[in-house]
Amino acid sequence: MSPDDKTNTCSYHMAGSLPAGGDHLGGTFGQAPSLDGWYPQRLKVELLHRNGVAADPLGADFDYAAAFATIDLEALKADIKELLTTSVDWWPADYGNYGPQMIRMAWHAAGTYRIADGRGGAGTAMQRFAPIGSWWDNGNTDKSRRLLQPIKHKYGNALSWADLMVLTGNCSLELMGLPTYGFAGGRLDAWEPDDGTWWGPEVWNPHKVESPDEMVSRDERWHGQNGDADYDLQSPLAASHQALIYVNPEGPYANGDPMGSARDIRITFTRMAMNDEETVALIAGGHAFGKSHGQVPASQIGPSPELAPIESMGLGWHNPVGSGNAENTSTNGIEGSWTPNPIQWDNAYLENLFAYDWEQTKSPAGALQWTPTDPDAPKTPDAHVPGQMNPLMMMTSDIALKVDPEYRAVCERFLADFDLFTLAFSKAWYKLTHRDMGPKHRYLGAEVTISDDLLWQDPLPDANGTVLDDTDVAALKKAVLETGLSVSDLVYTAFSAASTYRDSDKRGGANGGRLALSPQKDWAINRRTLPVIDALRTVQSDFAASSDGRQVSLADLIVLAGTAAVEQAARAAGSDADVPFTPGRVDTTQELTDIEMFEWLRPVADGFRNFVSERFEQFAPGVAPEAAFLDKANLFTLTAPEWAVLTAGLRVLGANWDGSDRGVFTDRVGVLTTDFFVNLTDTDLVWTKDDDTASTFTGRVQATGEARWRASRNDLVFGSNAQLRSIADAYAGADGQERFVRDFVQVWSKVMMLDRYDVKGHKRYGAMAA
Repeated sequence: MSPDDKTNTCSYHMAGSLPAGGDHLGGTFGQAPSLDGWYPQRLKVELLHRNGVAADPLGADFDYAAAFATIDLEALKADIKELLTTSVDWWPADYGNYGPQMIRMAWHAAGTYRIADGRGGAGTAMQRFAPIGSWWDNGNTDKSRRLLQPIKHKYGNALSWADLMVLTGNCSLELMGLPTYGFAGGRLDAWEPDDGTWWGPEVWNPHKVESPDEMVSRDERWHGQNGDADYDLQSPLAASHQALIYVNPEGPYANGDPMGSARDIRITFTRMAMNDEETVALIAGGHAFGKSHGQVPASQIGPSPELAPIESMGLGWHNPVGSGNAENTSTNGIEGSWTPNPIQWDNAYLENLFAYDWEQTKSPAGALQWTPTDPDAPKTPDAHVPGQMNPLMMMTSDIALKVDPEYRAVCERFLADFDLFTLAFSKAWYKLTHRDMGPKHRYLGAEVTISDDLLWQDPLPDANGTVLDDTDVAALKKAVLETGLSVSDLVYTAFSAASTYRDSDKRGGANGGRLALSPQKDWAINRRTLPVIDALRTVQSDFAASSDGRQVSLADLIVLAGTAAVEQAARAAGSDADVPFTPGRVDTTQELTDIEMFEWLRPVADGFRNFVSERFEQFAPGVAPEAAFLDKANLFTLTAPEWAVLTAGLRVLGANWDGSDRGVFTDRVGVLTTDFFVNLTDTDLVWTKDDDTASTFTGRVQATGEARWRASRNDLVFGSNAQLRSIADAYAGADGQERFVRDFVQVWSKVMMLDRYDVKGHKRYGAMAA
């Protein structure tokens, strides 16, 4: 440092000011209060760009499928199983086997899945991040992942955390005697926390939480009282409590009520897409292993990983009592094991549950649990103290399976047939850990179960071998346009077929032709597609009759018809656009369509088609339609510009669900122009709400008061939101037309291909098809 530098430094210090001015540093980049603190109700458009390539250290070109293929799966499993029985001093294994705690880790990673919006699940290893990783129900799962770190480092980026966590759960089950149903890799890790998924209405300050009871709350997410006819959980939630994966094991409000617990279990597991048999199999199967930990009251346990001090290096829930682990471990507060041999697959859980009467007791931590009334009931060995035998334990949620008539009937079948129970648990575990992976084309590895087409996988038949060539495509486009169907109707039908897709669990989309099957064909939003599908069926049969038996699936034809319509609309605007089309879609059957599960895809609101259900306010009180619109754009994996461009194109093409003129800011309907953006940003217009609901609006010429356009909230948001308006301005200018057509074609093609995991090179948030 030069003398001058020293002088300057001293002068700053002596003056009590910083080089840039000011006498102290008040805050840094990202420190609260931030934009959300000032304007909590604003539309968070930036959420569409989270977990982007800029956050991914592996880069956009990293091929996880190819990397995973280099792994010797048997060697990997051998490494995992060796780790499972190699106890370490800093976190000793219960019974010398980490298997039970690894099953819990995998189970809790997958158990966040919910059928209503497909979010949650093990697919991106979100258990590594807050808020999930610091939920009370995930106590000490941080230790399980830290134990696995040597395996992760050995195999590097060829093995994602998401795949490793699920595979370790499988290896644990196998090591303890359960024949698993299979394993598929293909889960690609996220690289940042999920700040968008809605986990419930509860508001709490983690810095002020003094006990789990303050975090584990439930009142705001339920309607009615447990046992009442109107008792229900808010959608899309599945967990019965904030910060729990499933239900409170002590019963609703920790009240020890088994029948009340059964009601919570049924609602929660149904929301996870599990029926009664799968629910019993998962609970009874999972509780065949390991123990619950409740030696120390929650008030003595340290903060979660997200709030732990920096020197904890990401490990939380420090226990200051004794060794802080082993026989002193405390997780959910309940203490004990369900079976005499907690590291062996057997039927002892159900045998004990039904062989004995159970009475309420308290754990050392003060949690409510159950113990046999018979003093001669079997005992279970202590997990760490040699020679010590402890009473068996049941939770209120276990007793629930005995008192609920439907659950009891399933238990009795499993008691009478252990092989049936074994298969049921194996299949339910496979479903639990793979439910959010989507079609089997995404599955990787030598243990993929391909012999069965499971209904929850939304199976598709094999292609018939006919692949459309360029001549076929040209002939079919010509035939479609000659039907006289409008550009608007063709575009609307193709988009409707693709619109069910959601990237959260890779369900829905145009492949399979389910738009023509129940329940989708019966939805009010799809009524406009019915005559179009009838006309396309005629084109389909005429093509088969005139092409030496070559076939085109209805699924392909619906998309191709939309392609032809977009090209015609672009030509009408003066652009010679070539819209990509990839054939190969197949038509599934009604028998392969789970109507109940597909009903969860029925839209309550769809801003792309300017649809808001009459029951939207009842279904989603306090939620603005434009917020639901953002949610849908996220499920389509759209960026903000893609969202704006796709909406603008659909509007000028007349693709409203009811054929209305709301948002159709053009006098040239069916022509692919920038008119939506131009008229949306027209400074000569003033917009007024039509009534107090502020759901529809009229745009009037300021000078004359003449009504010019009608709009919904889903239209005006692109002018009112600052981020979206900046995008609208980029296309509304004199140089925007060609860019708009190019970008619309690109996003249209993206949406039509969202579900095409059968196509080689399809690489979006998961595996590539082989």
